[in-house]
Amino acid sequence: MFQSPPLLAALLISFALGSVYSIEDIPDVDGDRDFGIQSFSLSLGQEKGKVRLGSGNLTVWFHKEKSNPFINTKSSGRISMAVAVNVSRFEGITMAPPDPILGVSEAFKADNDEKKLNLGVGAYRTEELQPYVLNVVKKAENLMLERGEYKEYLPIEGLAAFNKVTAELLLGADNTVIKQQRVATVQGLSGTGSLRLAAALIERYFPGAKVLISSPTWGNHKNIFNDARVPWSEYRYYDPKTVGLDFEGMIADLKAAPEGSFILLHGCAHNPTGIDPTPEQWEKIADVIQEKNHIPFFDVAYQGFASGSLDADAASVRLFAARGMELLVAQSYSKNLGLYAERIGAINVICSSVDAAARVKSQLKRLARPMYSNPPVHGARIVANVVGDPTLFDEWKAEMDMMAGRIKGVRQKLFDSLSAKDKSGKDWSLYKADWHVLLHRIEQSSVKIQRKPTSRSNKKKESENMTNKWHVYMTKDGRISLAGLNLAKCEYLADAIVDSYHNAKGLNSV
Repeated sequence: MFQSPPLLAALLISFALGSVYSIEDIPDVDGDRDFGIQSFSLSLGQEKGKVRLGSGNLTVWFHKEKSNPFINTKSSGRISMAVAVNVSRFEGITMAPPDPILGVSEAFKADNDEKKLNLGVGAYRTEELQPYVLNVVKKAENLMLERGEYKEYLPIEGLAAFNKVTAELLLGADNTVIKQQRVATVQGLSGTGSLRLAAALIERYFPGAKVLISSPTWGNHKNIFNDARVPWSEYRYYDPKTVGLDFEGMIADLKAAPEGSFILLHGCAHNPTGIDPTPEQWEKIADVIQEKNHIPFFDVAYQGFASGSLDADAASVRLFAARGMELLVAQSYSKNLGLYAERIGAINVICSSVDAAARVKSQLKRLARPMYSNPPVHGARIVANVVGDPTLFDEWKAEMDMMAGRIKGVRQKLFDSLSAKDKSGKDWSLYKADWHVLLHRIEQSSVKIQRKPTSRSNKKKESENMTNKWHVYMTKDGRISLAGLNLAKCEYLADAIVDSYHNAKGLNSV
C-alpha cells in the first residue's frame, strides 16, 4: 500500500490531526502477538482509539487517549512513532551441519581438479566411473511400459507382489515361517525408511526398551533411533588390534544388556568394517540372544552383494528364524539392484503366530499412514518383475557376479599397487585376506584407514590430507567405497594412502 516510510509518516500525521474524533478503536491483539508487531502511537485531545495501517512488513498503529477529567488543561497533541520489521518465527532454528556421507558428494562436485575421486557414497560405478543401471532393471521397466501399468496409490502396506517376493528372497520360498504366514511384511522407503518404521513400532509398543548397535555402525543408525526417541547403546564389534571382530567383547556386551533389548545386527557385509561373524560365531550370538530374551533386529542392505550368493548372505537371518525366534529384518534394494533413487525396501517382522503377524502388520500400517501414507510403486514393480520372473532372476544374479568381479579386480589392483609403492616393509597381505580387512567388502566398505588410538585432531588431519592434497573424497572415519574406484585410478589412490599413512600425524595402521 505505502512503500515509503517518510511519506507514510506524513500522511499519518495529517490524518490524525484532521480526524481525531472519527477514529474507531480497532484492536488486533492477535496480530501483535503472532507477528511481533510494534506500533506507532498518537495521543491527541480527549478521544481514545487506535487505527492500524499496514503494507508488507510495515505496520503502523495510532493511539488516542482521553485527558484527565479532573484536571483543567488545554488539549495538546503528541505523536510518537516506532517502525519495526517483522522478525521470522524461525530465528531460533540453527543451520544444520552437512550430512557426513551425502555431504562428501557436495564437496566433490565443488572441486574442479581433474584427478578428484569420490569414494564417500557407496554407489556402484563402471570402469568409466559412471553410474550404472542394471540391464535387468531396464528390461523390467520395459515390461512395465508394455503392460501399461497404472500409477494409482498403493495400499499402505505396499505392492502385494513385491511383499511376497521380498520375503521369499530373504527367508527362502520354502521357509516354514512363510508357509505358516508368520511374517508381517510392509514395503518401506528403502532401508532407512524400513528401519525408521520399525523404530516407531519399538517406541510405541516397547516403551523404554533399548536398542544395542555395533561400534562402529552405519552413520544413519543413530540418527534413526534418536529421531524415533528410542534409547540406544553400543556393543563392541571392531578390534583395531587384530583388524577383525572383537567377538569376546561383543558377547560380553550382549550378556550385560538389559533383558529384552533389541540387538541390531548387520545380516552381511557389516558397514563400515566389512567384517562379519563366522557361521559358528553366529550360532553363539543366537545362543546369547535367546538366553537373554533379546529381540534380534537385522539390517540387510547387501544381500547377494557380499559373497555373491543371495542365499549365503541371508544365512544369518535364516539361522535365527529356524530357531523359532521372533525378529525384525529391514531390507534394501539400493545396492544389489542399483535402485538407489527408487527408495525401495521392506520391514519384515517374523512372529510366533499368524495372529501376532496380523496384528503387527496392522500397527505397522497404522504407523506408516501419517508418516508417508503409502509407498511408491515404480521400484516395487521392478523388484517384483525381476525376483518373480525366473529368467530375469537368473540375469540379475549374473549381473551381480559381474559387478562383484569388477570390484574384486579393483581390490587386487589396489593391493598390488600399495605393496609396490610402500617401501617401508609393511606387510599389506594381512589386509588383503579373504573378503575382509583392507579390501574387505565387495561393495561399499573397503579401505578403512584406521589408526591406533590417537587424538581426534590427528584423525581429522589424516582425512584432510587425503582430500586437500590428493582430492580423494571420503567419510571422516577413513572409509572409502571401492565401488566408486576403477583400475585406472588404483595407483593414484595407492599414492594417496601411502602418503597419508606415513606423513599424516598419527596414521600408523590401515
